[in-house]
Amino acid sequence: MSDDDWRRDRIGSAHRGENPTVLRRLGSGFAVIGDRQFLPGYSVLLADDPAVTRLSDLPRARRAAYLGDMERLAEAVERACARLDPAFRRVNIEILGNRETYLHAHIWPRYDWEPAERVRLPVWLYGEECWRGARHALGPRHDPLRTAIGEELDRLGGA
Repeated sequence: MSDDDWRRDRIGSAHRGENPTVLRRLGSGFAVIGDRQFLPGYSVLLADDPAVTRLSDLPRARRAAYLGDMERLAEAVERACARLDPAFRRVNIEILGNRETYLHAHIWPRYDWEPAERVRLPVWLYGEECWRGARHALGPRHDPLRTAIGEELDRLGGA
């Protein structure tokens, strides 16, 4: 088993305690920090069942729980990023599912230091250099950010 096997089964590896990106277990899934950190604080809420492919797959009560956890993670990212970077601007929240089909929500912090031609556009339009290579890969230098988001999740209430 390689060090990256968890990427092939992000949800299963989170359940097994093998996914190193997990910040906290929440009521409806897992709050994880993103593999790519070109926008520091990028996080994802993974639903806890990989068979759930869209929000409407969930019964109303579970759907409400998932949306509540999504909002909680977004606020935690907002608070942590605002504390650590005075250029923090806002968060963008997206549920897409076009490539990875299991239900997950992206929480993207946005900053005033972003290039003017990018700051008002979706993050998916950032160049290939942001999505590949070591420069923006999650690593130990992101530990203070991971800690800050986790602490904010704790302050906002337990699962």
